Amino acid sequence: MAVVRMDAAFLNTLCPALVPQGKKKVNYYSDRDTGLMIELSANGRAAYYQRFTNEHGRLRAIRLGAVGEITLDQARKQGAKIRGRASLGEDPAETKREKRATPTYGEYAPRYLAHTATYQRSPDTTEQYMRKHILPRWQKVLLSDIRQEDAALWLGEMAQKGFAPATIERARVVFSHSLKLALQWGVPGLTKNPVVGIPRQPLNNARERYLTTEEAQRLRQAVEQSRNKQLKYIVGLLIQCGCRVSELLQAEWSHFDLDRRLWRVAQSKSGKARFVPLSQGALDLIAELPRYKGCPYLIPNPATLKPWVGIFMSWDTARKQAGLPDLRIHDLRHSAASFMAAAGIDLYTIGKVLGHANYKTTTRYAHLANDQLIAAVEAGAAKLGVDWAAKPVKEEEPAAP
Repeated sequence: MAVVRMDAAFLNTLCPALVPQGKKKVNYYSDRDTGLMIELSANGRAAYYQRFTNEHGRLRAIRLGAVGEITLDQARKQGAKIRGRASLGEDPAETKREKRATPTYGEYAPRYLAHTATYQRSPDTTEQYMRKHILPRWQKVLLSDIRQEDAALWLGEMAQKGFAPATIERARVVFSHSLKLALQWGVPGLTKNPVVGIPRQPLNNARERYLTTEEAQRLRQAVEQSRNKQLKYIVGLLIQCGCRVSELLQAEWSHFDLDRRLWRVAQSKSGKARFVPLSQGALDLIAELPRYKGCPYLIPNPATLKPWVGIFMSWDTARKQAGLPDLRIHDLRHSAASFMAAAGIDLYTIGKVLGHANYKTTTRYAHLANDQLIAAVEAGAAKLGVDWAAKPVKEEEPAAP
């Protein structure tokens, strides 16, 4: 082991001739900086290294930089930092190795998307949020460099750009879930999920739009006149059953037990099968449906005999013709619930019909049963039989003697 006085004069002497014959390299150690050395190769390349002993007693070395690319003073300062970290029980060499093994988020994202595509019902939606919102911000960032404050700032910037709270929340959920799986899979660079703990924005997406009876009549007339002859059945069953559009468009004849008046939705939003009860109006509509030989679907596209890819154009024409340009097709599901609530059906039953996994989702329709609630309190007050608002009768004062 050669110990030398490292200074400018020594650096000027470095040349291939200093490497002994038959050796590939030679190491020179500083006489004043513990563990600092210069490795000189037979081809004349020289580089600074800092050696140290880790907490397990193993001798490790970290390359600081090539002689000439960094100065001797810079090498000494870097070496001092490494020795300090090692004295506190860290292993700077292992940290550096992990840093090299840590992927950027853009390198990791395809693995996450490939995994979610194996079980998610709508992997395209996840891919869309990844492509439009997540990757533009995090693609070039190492997983180890994703900090909670930066993630919170990113979500705040989305809000400032005018994205809806639901969009921001969905992006947050996808980003957080991807990092959660990276932790489970042991992807280098993560020790915790930096998104966990960021306050969520309050969501208020319950759009209050329900059809009145008069509006429903106008809509029925409009869909009757549609060039899409299947539209009247689609709209009619959405209102009659309160189902989701995707559930109806994917429905097959084999899913229906018309004798028992039940429709088995094979895979609902929750991922589980559920049963939809069929009203007489729904049964009458189903009885009118045209059947196509060899086609299993209830309301297919007649041109392809496959489920409709989209019905927006015909729906948009019909709603505008009915004078309801703000009516979304999903509002038909809300309207089905509103008519049930107005008829006095309790919220628990409505939730079961709609397939709500959470009772809280159904409470948005509570105010629609107001007439029944008023009738309830009126009945209770009448049973009480006491008029609390009546003015008390004054007792007559006795006549003066």
